[in-house]
Amino acid sequence: MEVKFKGTPAKLSANTIKSGDNAPKVKLTAKDLSQVEVGGASGSYQIINVVPSLDTGVCATQTRKFNEEAAKLANAKVYVVSLDLPFAQGRFCSTEGIDNLTTLSDFSTKDFGKAYGLILESSPLAGLLTRAVIVVNPEGKVSYVEVCEEITNEPDYQKALASIK
Repeated sequence: MEVKFKGTPAKLSANTIKSGDNAPKVKLTAKDLSQVEVGGASGSYQIINVVPSLDTGVCATQTRKFNEEAAKLANAKVYVVSLDLPFAQGRFCSTEGIDNLTTLSDFSTKDFGKAYGLILESSPLAGLLTRAVIVVNPEGKVSYVEVCEEITNEPDYQKALASIK
């Protein structure tokens, strides 16, 4: 899959996960340094927002928007995954009042980025995760994937949310 950063093509490290695939189980680091597993069967929907860094305007907007929507969802867990350090994620959540979703970091192993095919190999953001939204159904199957064609653009929030209703 090809994505672009400010109009310039950027290559992803592997084939991106697709709708209908089994969502790989991956452990990520929460802001309190505990390990949280995403993917696989969990008995509820998982909305996994993937952002390059919470330290950018679009990533912060995406996280705030899903934080608002998460408050309205009874049957879903909402995550934001980046390579930001857990401490920075915690500070961001405190500053922004983010408390309806869980921020998770893939900084130590990049296992999530590898398993889901979302690590940028080229562009000024090489090594970071690209912008995406993945929805995993309660049985552990990927039911929705959006990898933003232009990394600097926000995802289609309504399509992602509609996939769990």
